[in-house]
Amino acid sequence: MRIASVNAPQGQPLRYALVGDGESPHLLKWARALAPLVDLWVCSSRGFSPELAARVPAEKRLALNTDPAHAGGNAALLKQLPAVGRWLQRVDADWINPHYLTSHGALVLLAKKIWRLRGRVLASAWGSDILVTPRRHAAYRWLTQAILRQACLCTSDSQHMTVQMQQMGARQVLTFPFGLDALPQAPAQPKEPWLFYANRGLEPIYQPLRVLEVFAAVTRWQPQAQLVVANTGSQLAAMQQWVARENLAQRVQFVGRLSADEQMHWYDRAQWYLSLPQSDSVAVSVLEAMAHGCVPLLSDLPANHELVQDRANGWIVPDTLQGGDLQQRCEWVLPALLQRAADIARSNREWVRQHGLFAPAVQNLVHTLQAFE
Repeated sequence: MRIASVNAPQGQPLRYALVGDGESPHLLKWARALAPLVDLWVCSSRGFSPELAARVPAEKRLALNTDPAHAGGNAALLKQLPAVGRWLQRVDADWINPHYLTSHGALVLLAKKIWRLRGRVLASAWGSDILVTPRRHAAYRWLTQAILRQACLCTSDSQHMTVQMQQMGARQVLTFPFGLDALPQAPAQPKEPWLFYANRGLEPIYQPLRVLEVFAAVTRWQPQAQLVVANTGSQLAAMQQWVARENLAQRVQFVGRLSADEQMHWYDRAQWYLSLPQSDSVAVSVLEAMAHGCVPLLSDLPANHELVQDRANGWIVPDTLQGGDLQQRCEWVLPALLQRAADIARSNREWVRQHGLFAPAVQNLVHTLQAFE
């Protein structure tokens, strides 16, 4: 990268076009952080959440009102290419920032080529668009590589994903998590020592049945153990059936999709946080749990090793542990972690303060864009 003059005229903010899902809380997080720093325009493949609509004036928004399947090959979204191309041509942004490469990234790549847009592309990967989709088919990998090579700059939320992006041709990658807007207050009341909390999506990629298996292994030796499962998804019915079959209905509470304040309530009460997906980058929910002083119990993924030193400030739960072996390991590891829970909470909160806050990372990103030629 060469450092020289900024894209926008001196003294004026960069004109910045976000392209993504305007109903997603993650895109809202980006908009909140960017709005004070740039001249922000937003194109949404769906509609807009009320908060995002209130933050960005109507004349600076475009809603495509499609329902994109974020795995590439989305005909409904590609049919909107003329509308997107004309809108981006009118916006004339200095930087165009698609979020999720195989859907919105592909749309921007085509629009830039066909409408000869002057704006540089900042490609933001979200996780499975790098870690999962390119492995499904050679065509997806080719598309992902084309987007990464077209982008002047990319963002990633874990070192592991950054390496994958560089191997597929990304020129420069800024690495920072989709972190917290602010560090929350430490819990005012003591935590419930055997309360577990899980709030990832109830979809196969997040392995919610594995969450139940790990919790069940705890209940076999810890009579006080309780689990609260937030969120919803296609696996909910199977989870409820599993809980009934294992006679754990008095131990597991399903609370559905929660507001931010309701999430905070359970983060503050729970001593343990369970997140066991089969593929993931650095998850905001894990950062939230760490900031609220929960001890994280995470699946054995490279990104999770960036957050947790096994059995020091959490536990990386081996995927191969089952049955009696899982119970024995839980019975050995968890009491040892509980004895140091207060120290772990302080250490994890400090890590989030230094590395997991979003606004400082976005400020650094904008400074980088301003100095890019």
